[in-house]
Amino acid sequence: MNVPHHSTATRLQDSEAQRDAKDLAHLGYAQEFFRDMGGFSNFAISFSIISILTGAVTLFDYGLSMGGPLEMTLGWPVATVGTLFVALSMAELCSALPTSGGMYHWAAELGGPMWAWFAAWLNIVGLVAAIAGIDYGCAQFLLPMLGLQSRHSSLLLVYSFLLLSQTVVNHYSARLVARLNDFSVVVHILGVVVLVGAIWIFAPKQPFHFLLQASSSSPIHAPYAWLFVLGLLQAQWTYTGFDGSAHVAEETLDPRRQAPWGMVMSVVVSGVFGYLLILSLTSAIPSIAVVLGARDAGGNPTPAVFAIVNMALGNHAAVAVLGLTVLAMWFCGLAAFTSVSRTFFALARDNGMPLSRIWSRVSVTRRTPAAAIWLSTSFAFLAMVYSGAYSVVTSISVVGFYLSYIIPIYLGWRRKDNWILKRGPWHLGGASNAINCAAILWTLFICTVMVMPPNVRAGAGIVGVMAVLLIFHLFSGEHKVHKPNWIGVANAELVTRPDEDT
Repeated sequence: MNVPHHSTATRLQDSEAQRDAKDLAHLGYAQEFFRDMGGFSNFAISFSIISILTGAVTLFDYGLSMGGPLEMTLGWPVATVGTLFVALSMAELCSALPTSGGMYHWAAELGGPMWAWFAAWLNIVGLVAAIAGIDYGCAQFLLPMLGLQSRHSSLLLVYSFLLLSQTVVNHYSARLVARLNDFSVVVHILGVVVLVGAIWIFAPKQPFHFLLQASSSSPIHAPYAWLFVLGLLQAQWTYTGFDGSAHVAEETLDPRRQAPWGMVMSVVVSGVFGYLLILSLTSAIPSIAVVLGARDAGGNPTPAVFAIVNMALGNHAAVAVLGLTVLAMWFCGLAAFTSVSRTFFALARDNGMPLSRIWSRVSVTRRTPAAAIWLSTSFAFLAMVYSGAYSVVTSISVVGFYLSYIIPIYLGWRRKDNWILKRGPWHLGGASNAINCAAILWTLFICTVMVMPPNVRAGAGIVGVMAVLLIFHLFSGEHKVHKPNWIGVANAELVTRPDEDT
């Protein structure tokens, strides 16, 4: 009885995949990836890259030292609302142009090849820095759990192993990555539930007014309001990478609806569960000075979250609970590799980078852009070696991401009278202009904050990256962007017009 049902479901999926492939052909590209990712899997990749058990946990020390408990209580919801404006604006664009590379093609349609080229490379900078920050943070947590001292050589060795393992999985199978991302959602939710439950059942808690304590342990001498703003890096670093849903649009069924919802829901779900986690950890802090000054047996600093859980639950319980956190971090890095490799692939198939023929190749058997995946690994390794500081690489990641996000959002907002006729089935209606404007203002604000002291190296790094990209663009040769020509609003029929050269 079940066989015919399964056969019917398979035929329906194949039919839908064929329609999506035809839609992609109208946008100027052939279907090269397996298109069998459902809505949940699409959501899972963005949710995994956001990874509340990565950003919120690994930069807990930074946020706590800058703004104290009040940073945790107010900083997270402020960043969540600001990020949601950006995600909503991007989701509307994704519904109209559901292709690998996301912001790259949106910027191409709205502003032209040069805007597209810079959007792609800034997104690559954000993703590469994110991978470096994710895996380095994971290595920092792994060392004390394994009973090892947090020496630089040990950190670099574990970091390299994490990079290699994520690369191999991405190289091996896109379908395996999708299944692991589905499981990652379970790990993240279970990790939060277990950690929050254990804290509320077993750990001594501070009174409610402790959560509203405006204090700072930062060596920076500045008014508390400014230190609080600097501390937003903790939450904003978490809210990066939700564009992953757009990057795998060519692998998603019904991407004009599923990919936009994947982006928006990843921010909403992360906001709710992340806030529960942050408030629970903050309420269990026995002493801010003790937690921030925690050291391992060798005298090296240990993450504040590890110290909180260790003091509350004991070492063995802390290792067991935080094991889920480390696993979640690994999944986060895995999903980020998928995103950046698709961006490299999208740019290379339009001849937008040197040796494009190599980076745009897709394995016939595995249907993965293998060369682009290994190129991503090389960049991620070099990024961590260059930065040398966790807050620097995370700041560079935030700025790179949000600059790539804001380019197509700004272009769409500026050309709203023309763009409104090209929207897909998922759109913001009459609220589009106001939400786009809020997204632009939030992005300008957060990018400015992320390059202020103590992260001036991040600012210098971004300026250096922009200079290199400008020179690179001038000498990178012919760059073609396939742009769709939109005909009719009712049926959204598309035909491809000639390529535009830079």
